[in-house]
Amino acid sequence: MIWLLRHGDAFDAEAGQSDAERALTDKGRAQATAAGAALRALGVAIDSCLASSRVRARDTAALACAELGVEVELEPLLQGGRFDPLALAAGRGEQVLLVGHEPDFSRAVFELTSAHVQMKKGGLAACEPGRLHALLRPAELGLIARS
Repeated sequence: MIWLLRHGDAFDAEAGQSDAERALTDKGRAQATAAGAALRALGVAIDSCLASSRVRARDTAALACAELGVEVELEPLLQGGRFDPLALAAGRGEQVLLVGHEPDFSRAVFELTSAHVQMKKGGLAACEPGRLHALLRPAELGLIARS
């Protein structure tokens, strides 16, 4: 199963700051932590996590994976643009978490499943070829995390 987690809510870029340096807001940090806690509550044992090195995605992955006891590996292909989720997940275990950006993740869900979705900031999708198992908004992940 490939799990796609869009980074949490982030600050707008400040003067002189690149898009890659944008940090998570408190809301984004809470979304990331809730995503990890929800995966744990659902009994999902993530084998590996790959994340964009952009600050907001890297920090989302670190917070979510802290809840799961998984190390984060930075993956340049997740920094922006089309990527092949199956190729990235190959050989990394049964349950692979990818953390990155829009519109790339909605496109990846479509390419895997033919489902048209729009990933919310902090949202999570569970996919395998030909099947969308779940699409969870941050509010739903928060409810699961608290259960």
